[in-house]
Amino acid sequence: MAETIEEGDMVFVVDGEDGIGSVRRVLSGGDAYVIYIENGGDFEIPASAVRAVHSGKVILNLDRLASPVLEAIGHARKSEFPH
Repeated sequence: MAETIEEGDMVFVVDGEDGIGSVRRVLSGGDAYVIYIENGGDFEIPASAVRAVHSGKVILNLDRLASPVLEAIGHARKSEFPH
């Protein structure tokens, strides 16, 4: 049985690294999701941009994300590492 994405699941770009945000909403019966990216806000992503789902973790496929989402991901952890 495949795991489903649920509101509150953590979002990652690589399994085993720090999360970059969380799932806010499941849209269109699971065809799209609204995810919150730290320091970036909410973004709608298609289900095709999800690489894997397990143990309450959503792993994204960077090759299938729009440029604004990728830019937000690049700034997700910056507040933890001040200059």
